[in-house]
Amino acid sequence: MSKAKVRQIEKQIETIKTQLQEIGEMRPGSLTQQYKVPKEKIGPYYQLSYMHKMKSRTEYVRPQFVDQIKQQVASYKHFKKLTERWIELAIQHSKLTIEIAKKKDSQ
Repeated sequence: MSKAKVRQIEKQIETIKTQLQEIGEMRPGSLTQQYKVPKEKIGPYYQLSYMHKMKSRTEYVRPQFVDQIKQQVASYKHFKKLTERWIELAIQHSKLTIEIAKKKDSQ
């Protein structure tokens, strides 16, 4: 049972690795639309806010690049989900392989 579970986890990790290779350009953060006069919604502009190397950063984004930045932010979020899942699977894999090794030693 445990060896089959280990193989299943390894297969899931390989799938994640393949998906990671397909990710294109990415940027962390969130893209929001702001206004120069918020109450009247006058003067819209876009702002990208993110953390990098423990520093908060904010950049203005020109309208012609909004779609590109949205895609990059979405790619980064997908990247983060995949790496989190990979870490979870790696922990399970480690625990199972140690458990299997302990059973072999005790026999």
